[in-house]
Amino acid sequence: MSFFVSDAMAAAETTSGVPGFDSFIFVGLLFVIFYFMVIRPQSKRQKEQRNMVAEVGKGDEVVTNGGLVGKV
Repeated sequence: MSFFVSDAMAAAETTSGVPGFDSFIFVGLLFVIFYFMVIRPQSKRQKEQRNMVAEVGKGDEVVTNGGLVGKV
């Protein structure tokens, strides 16, 4: 084990593989995490809201997020 910076840099240069491939994998992994934590739940909520609005009919009583009660 060497504590010299030049030796450490030389060892790091020889062990690197395809340049940029690691960053490509990292960006892809971030996109997958972003998809499952943000995009997918949002599309699920939108689908539920569309179904709920489609089922509202004449004479139904609705309550808004602000607490207002109304009749369709």
